[in-house]
Amino acid sequence: MSKSVVIVGASMGGLRAAEALRNNGFEGQITVIGEEIHAPYNRPPLSKEVLAKEVTHDAVAFKLRTQVEDVIWHLGDPATSVDLETQVVKTNSGKTFEYDGLVIASGLRPRVLNLPNGKLPGRHTVRTLDDAIGLRADLVPGAKVVVAGAGFIGCEVAATARGLGCEVTNVAIDSFPMIRPLGETLAAELQRRHESHGVHFRLGHGIRDLAGTDSFTGVILDDGELLEATVLVEAISSHCNIEWLANTNLDISNGVLTDSALRAITTDGDPVNAVYVVGDLARFANPLFDDEPRRIEHWNIPTETGKRVGAVLSAYLSQADNFAELAALPFTPLPTFWSDQYDMKIQGFGMPGLANRYELVAGELTDELVMAYFRNDILIGVVGIGMTAEVMKYRKQLLST
Repeated sequence: MSKSVVIVGASMGGLRAAEALRNNGFEGQITVIGEEIHAPYNRPPLSKEVLAKEVTHDAVAFKLRTQVEDVIWHLGDPATSVDLETQVVKTNSGKTFEYDGLVIASGLRPRVLNLPNGKLPGRHTVRTLDDAIGLRADLVPGAKVVVAGAGFIGCEVAATARGLGCEVTNVAIDSFPMIRPLGETLAAELQRRHESHGVHFRLGHGIRDLAGTDSFTGVILDDGELLEATVLVEAISSHCNIEWLANTNLDISNGVLTDSALRAITTDGDPVNAVYVVGDLARFANPLFDDEPRRIEHWNIPTETGKRVGAVLSAYLSQADNFAELAALPFTPLPTFWSDQYDMKIQGFGMPGLANRYELVAGELTDELVMAYFRNDILIGVVGIGMTAEVMKYRKQLLST
């Protein structure tokens, strides 16, 4: 009898896993369950160039390749539970899906501020296509925008909003924008560049509440300062979409713990051969850096994990002789991220956030540059603004360490 795979999550990771299953010879039924009504699309551009222009599904949709033409897309109906013993996934509508292999690709959702006066209109997040469409409608010239959070998404939204003629203030508890992955020196320089474009910063502060009664008129900071605003964009962090796994014995303490094969691990420390994890939820150790399992929320991870799962899961379902050998292979993807802010093309590789030392190795701090990041004198990351050829040299070094 033909085997079947259920993939919970219809974004990039779920799509790449489906493609990889087919590429590795799996011929059984593949069903992808998605919370959104939209077919898979690319999320990173939502806070960058797509938000600055016209936000449409066509602008960000992935082209569905021929190998996934027969995949069943069950969209707009999220998974609500799974029984690992009977191997059945249940959705919000009450539908059930049996599987021989399960891929967990349900991803993240934005965390929002818990505010006493938080029900006023004008609050936005930027995670989904519908989020971006709603925000784009409010980013009119002259709009007063407060961005909560100074990570990459918060800074990308700030840059985009300034380009659309909005007044922008960025509020964050951090001492500098993007400091965690970039370090103080480069973070301070990027703050200077944002300020040169007219962005205001209130760093070292949080938002205590919203001002207004029937409509949103501003935000109140933790020191009592009132910032007038008509739009609030919340880019503070994310929650893992793991509630549907609550009744399992999987380790979901931070995403879903996996082994090197990306098999889900139970709270007893045992891998589940039929259950795999891709994308932002996968918490795995990467021997390129150390043996500490981590979730990595970078652009290339859904693709890399999807390919890995497709290869291992197809071998498991076909009872291939090399399954155990394949599952034991180390998994060493090189994290990759990028960000467009104004005319800056920021590109990074590795795990610079783990560094205890960094240095400027090419260019000038106020112009195009390359910053290398080290942990105990071992290169573990590189970030460049422009200077792509130089950045790629350090990328090669990272792969050879």
